[in-house]
Amino acid sequence: MGEEVTTYCENPKHVPILQNVVSTLNLGCPLDLKAIALKARNAEYNPKRFAAVVMRIREPKTTALLFASGKMICTGAKSVQDSKRAAKRYGRIVQKLGFDVVFKDFKIQNMVASAALPAPVKVVELSHSDHFMFILV
Repeated sequence: MGEEVTTYCENPKHVPILQNVVSTLNLGCPLDLKAIALKARNAEYNPKRFAAVVMRIREPKTTALLFASGKMICTGAKSVQDSKRAAKRYGRIVQKLGFDVVFKDFKIQNMVASAALPAPVKVVELSHSDHFMFILV
C-alpha cells in the first residue's frame, strides 16, 4: 500500500495515502533508445507511437520513460523514497548498457494521494466555488 502522509487527523481512516509519485531526472548523457530497447529487459520502444523507451521494474514497481536527451520520468512509486530508489535503479541499468550516466536534477513533479472522507463531497458545487475548501453534506 502507499505511504501515509504525516499530518494531524482526528480519525486515522481519513489520513491521505500516497498512491503515485512522479519524478524526473537527467541522466547526464544522450541515449541511443534503439540500443537500450534491444539490450535491456522489460524495455519497449516504438518511435512511431512515442519518442521514449518505456522500461519497467518490479521492485519498486514503477515505469520509466527514457528520452534520447537523457531525461527520464519515473512514475508509479508509492513513496518519495521508492521513487528515488527506482530512478537510481533505472540509471544503473542504463549505465550497465555502456552509457556515461550521471544522476542529476532529481525532482518530485507530482504526488497523488487518496483518503476516505467522513461525508460525500459535492463536487459540482466545489468546482464552482471561489474558495479552496471542501463542501461536505
